[in-house]
Amino acid sequence: MTRPQPERIYGLRELTRILTLTPRRAAQLRRLELLRGDSGYTFRDLLALRAASALLDAGASVRQIKQALAALRRQAPGLEQPLAEVRLVLEEGRLLAQSDRVRFDPRTGQMVLALDTGGLERAATATLATGLVRPLAPPAEQAETWFERASEWDGDPAQWEDAIEAYRRVVAIDPTYAAAWNNLGLLLHRMGRYDDAERAYAAALAEDSRCCEAAYNLGSLHEDRGDVEAAIRDYGQALGISPDYADAHFNLAGALARSGRSDEAARHWQRYLELDSGSPWARIARAHLEVVEPPEPGP
Repeated sequence: MTRPQPERIYGLRELTRILTLTPRRAAQLRRLELLRGDSGYTFRDLLALRAASALLDAGASVRQIKQALAALRRQAPGLEQPLAEVRLVLEEGRLLAQSDRVRFDPRTGQMVLALDTGGLERAATATLATGLVRPLAPPAEQAETWFERASEWDGDPAQWEDAIEAYRRVVAIDPTYAAAWNNLGLLLHRMGRYDDAERAYAAALAEDSRCCEAAYNLGSLHEDRGDVEAAIRDYGQALGISPDYADAHFNLAGALARSGRSDEAARHWQRYLELDSGSPWARIARAHLEVVEPPEPGP
């Protein structure tokens, strides 16, 4: 019997990276009531956000999208997440729609092509490696055998439960194996099991105070729980261990910006660009820097 694939939960920071959300785009998505703070998002939510972003990129207005969604809900009340179930395209200023169950333009009835989710799945899958640790010096042979098995499984959501069990075996054999504690926490975190994840991250740091990935992941967890100040402390701890940790600069900048500390955030956006200017997320950092007021000139 095939084990059902666990539902992956995305936090706001992951959505920002996957969709390369600039401050302006995030504000538009909030007006569409698709962004709702740091609460967990499913893959269907991700599809809806990506679809709305594509329409906005094509030139659709927030008002047009709202009107189209209202029309879809009137004509097909069974739609739970219209933007995830229906493909909307902008054509000569009109929004056209199609899904497996509903094929119409709210105005004309014109049909369009089906939704392709492959690209988004690849982008989401690319975030799975962030925060994982591979130890430089493996411990006991039996623990390392289970660690290698877990490492083979932790990139496939269909095998996450097996990976979790394997990581648990590692730390049962060798409770000091910080990398296994961290990776166990990361999988639990992605499955929305936040309390268990926090305990695992804390165990990783207790066994290895230099495990910057565990501090970074703990910051991500606190962000997903809405505790921005705790996240700021955790990202700061990660940077204290590894000052050139680009992802920690990126996430710390975002957390500082959300807490109203724009000047501090700007320094970390800038440092991120110095470390990783060619990444897809550099666009986000540059967009944030563009909206920060320059410092007052000296006397």
